[in-house]
Amino acid sequence: MRILLVAGAFNSLTQRVYAELGDHGHRVSVELVTRDTPLPEVVRRHDPDLIVAPMLKTPIPREVWSTRICLIVHPGPVGDRGPSSVDWAVHLGADRWGVTVLQANDEMDGGDIWGAAGCPVPVVGKSDLYRNEIADAAVEAVLAAVARVASGTHRPQPQAELPDAARTGRPRPPFRQDLRRIDWHADPTDTVVRKLRAADSQPGVRDELLGDIWHLHGGHPEDTLTGRPGELLATRSGAICRATADGAVWIPELRPPRAPGRPGTLKLPATLALGDRLPPLPEVPAPLGPGDGPRTWTDIRYREEGPAGFLEFSFPGGAMSTDHCRRLLAAYRHACARPTSVLVLGGRRDFFSNGIHLHVIEAAADPAEESWANIQAMDDLVQAVLTTTDRLVVAALGGNAAAGGAMLALAADEVWCRAAVVLNPHYRLMGLYGSEYWTYTLPRRTGPDVAAELAARAVPITAATGARLGLVDRIVDCPAQDFAARTAELATRLAAAPATQARIATKKADRERDEAHRPLAVYRELELAQMHRIFFDPDQPYHALRRAFVRKEPAAAAAHLGSSAAGS
Repeated sequence: MRILLVAGAFNSLTQRVYAELGDHGHRVSVELVTRDTPLPEVVRRHDPDLIVAPMLKTPIPREVWSTRICLIVHPGPVGDRGPSSVDWAVHLGADRWGVTVLQANDEMDGGDIWGAAGCPVPVVGKSDLYRNEIADAAVEAVLAAVARVASGTHRPQPQAELPDAARTGRPRPPFRQDLRRIDWHADPTDTVVRKLRAADSQPGVRDELLGDIWHLHGGHPEDTLTGRPGELLATRSGAICRATADGAVWIPELRPPRAPGRPGTLKLPATLALGDRLPPLPEVPAPLGPGDGPRTWTDIRYREEGPAGFLEFSFPGGAMSTDHCRRLLAAYRHACARPTSVLVLGGRRDFFSNGIHLHVIEAAADPAEESWANIQAMDDLVQAVLTTTDRLVVAALGGNAAAGGAMLALAADEVWCRAAVVLNPHYRLMGLYGSEYWTYTLPRRTGPDVAAELAARAVPITAATGARLGLVDRIVDCPAQDFAARTAELATRLAAAPATQARIATKKADRERDEAHRPLAVYRELELAQMHRIFFDPDQPYHALRRAFVRKEPAAAAAHLGSSAAGS
């Protein structure tokens, strides 16, 4: 079928639906829309057999939905209505939630049902839940609904005809800031964490801190540090620790409120956002290993199971600033000093990496200089992985990877992906040539022709397509919650395999051969020459595209990204 996706942003779910439908043989195009988009004209231009809206905040006009089937993906169970469904799921501490695919009509979320799927709700933040369990259920429901439309014989279920037992959800109001408000003197840690996690990516929890208004993003419990409720206790890796009624929480990021009519504000590591406002506080490092101690937060952790080491990291939004890269490189060197034969690099779930940190770059006094420092730090990390020859390195992707983050994964000897992962192995949509040794790692896996096509087309691909093209070595088909355990089983088995030591010896010889043919330094020098030209030329598209992305400026810039991403 010819399917048109209409969405408010080419976000993770839109990308996943795009890639999955393409894998199922459909011809898919994407249009990013706002209230001002002349959607009837857009639809006439594409003339699709079906319209699917994976993430849309604006209503589809009657002129469109009355003439062709338009499927709305609602991230709530059957009967659920309202714009804050996933927020409510986290806030309520629900055990299960779901996704409903319904036909657009003149009643918001009230159309006939074409598909539905349920999912568990683990104790994670809203955005993590949305990108994993909700996205898994959404793809299941969308594929079922599209197949039913294609059959031409299926009659969707009117909501008015549903028995009460089939309605697991109900209409809910928007989840506004008055519902999110934290009472630091009364709310226990678990309540504060739940409120923060229900708003972790957007919109954040509006709160007063050090005399100013901020939106707090992300929340993690801390059981050891205590103090007067509401006061700041410590810092760690850019995060701040704030006392609750019975303990404390770590808050990784802050964002100032957006002024009416002004561009979006930047979400930054908390200590960077506060700057000179931050009083003197102790920097309390977390142990690199997990240990058996109390709950505490760290964005980098190392553990071992026999001859296998696991270097886990999780950075908000998958963005890696200069500081993130340098700290992860230090942890990687620590891991490489341990007596293991297999080292697994990756998070337990959610994003692997999306490359350089565009918000931190935009906030810098000199964004060009910060871009340059950030890409050098990413390159140093990738180089360390590429030159590790005394053990096998596995990149374990429990979540999505893009741009330099995808190339970080390709530096490993093996790439293991959860089946639901979406890969964006390209840079063009941000106006960048790219670095991270991609001109070495991508062609050696796919061949030069496919590498050039991936870089030029700049479209998201599924893990299955990545495996077919040579980017992925193993697909782990499991729920997000099980990925770490499944990866650990596979890694310990690999470390104990009789052939592993021979593979390590072969790897070392291959690296020496490649280095003699063309040193890694040459790839880096040529890539960085292109990146330097882009970073330090204010007229290069990168600067406008970066600003539009981080400040959520009007969709004129974003629509270009979406149209390009849709490709052919």
